Amino acid sequence: MKVLLISTNWETSPYPVYPIGMGMVASALKAAGHQVELFDFLQSGRSMEAFRDKVQLVKPDAVGISIRNIDNVNAVNEHRYIDTVREVVADIRTLTSVPVVLGGSAFSIMPEEVLTAVGADYGVVGEGEVLMCSFMEQLAEGKRPDERILRAPQNLKDDAIPTAHYEPGIVDFYMEHGKTISIQTKRGCDKHCIYCSYPYLEGNCFRMRRASAVVDDIERLVDSRDDSYIFFVDSLFNDSGGKYREVVREMHRRKINIPWTAYISPGGDLDEEMIAMMKATGFDAAEIGADAASDIALKGIGKDFTWQDVIACNELFRKHEITTAHYYMFGGPGETQETVLEGIENIRNLEQTANFMFMGIRILPGTGLMKLAEREGLITPETDIIEPIYYISKDLERDWLEKTLIDGFADKFNCVFPPDALDDKLHLLHKLGYGGTAYDMLIGAGRRKRRKRTSTEQK
Repeated sequence: MKVLLISTNWETSPYPVYPIGMGMVASALKAAGHQVELFDFLQSGRSMEAFRDKVQLVKPDAVGISIRNIDNVNAVNEHRYIDTVREVVADIRTLTSVPVVLGGSAFSIMPEEVLTAVGADYGVVGEGEVLMCSFMEQLAEGKRPDERILRAPQNLKDDAIPTAHYEPGIVDFYMEHGKTISIQTKRGCDKHCIYCSYPYLEGNCFRMRRASAVVDDIERLVDSRDDSYIFFVDSLFNDSGGKYREVVREMHRRKINIPWTAYISPGGDLDEEMIAMMKATGFDAAEIGADAASDIALKGIGKDFTWQDVIACNELFRKHEITTAHYYMFGGPGETQETVLEGIENIRNLEQTANFMFMGIRILPGTGLMKLAEREGLITPETDIIEPIYYISKDLERDWLEKTLIDGFADKFNCVFPPDALDDKLHLLHKLGYGGTAYDMLIGAGRRKRRKRTSTEQK
């Protein structure tokens, strides 16, 4: 059977991210003997004409559509993506009568609503590797599922989580626009952050891939593109059970040295020895999930660490000359004018790091924040949850919060509000040949000189 998989992600903030979910489903389908073709809207320059040409050329037996984001979760400068997916489905209908199947994290978080909104035939909630293969087997037998929404158990681990298929042409695009390629070491999350959908989507415990399989992926990417920059896309890299150490040790054993970054949680078991080993393998930037900037605000969103832990984590990476970036959401449960001002001062005093601020917290189904919003009457049964709704503490006035954040960081170049304010500059750096996060450019750390590779170096 012939399957066309489509990535509809149009978001490039803060940099384009390889569609690894689509790549994993493609890998599973290929292993099951199906012919798989891929189309990426970012690679095509968001061209609907190129998309229609691809459908007509492939003549698929089924079309799978990956939806990464409902919107950009930026209350100050909203971008919404469901209308684009609806247009894609409508165009498919004009070209072929084959079934259209939705998937991806954005679909899984609100499947009934998205399926209705875009008009596809089916949707896969959760891990699509097994269910898409089963769907294609049924289709080959001339059958179709009775239910329109297919739900996968959250049980894949070890070798059952496949190596992603990395399409050369799509890889080339992401290499030319940020040089960042995604790899996954685990699924799920055992944290209890009230706003986060990871436990709802992937389960509330970590399910690991074998460390050797992860490093095999890295070596294959290095062999094909020695200018790669690896982004580990796990909910967080340094899991509380310490399994991430197996990946780092395997990278070190094989003498891997390629630039990489990951989401890091403050606290936990990070220590000098492990960070030194991470750096030896190429780790050069930590995206630290502080998410709030005072102890009261951290407690309000369900974090299991304090602001002092954030400072200590940042200092540990600074000591090893590793660039850090922090992301914060102002306005969460328990936030007041006093905690906002305290948070601004805390961030301003955090040394040598890039800071990105969000106003309000996007409310998503399946989260503790959703339940709180329902209790407070912010969400009702009639609410259209596809439309972005942001939680802002009842003790804060939105206009005051926005002005306070603008004024509070106006003189700090390394503090960015709204969070997409410097996207154009980051994209220009990538266009000039600088790879990865480029956060050190933002903070002026100057420790690692990123530069455009010369033609001699590229050979």
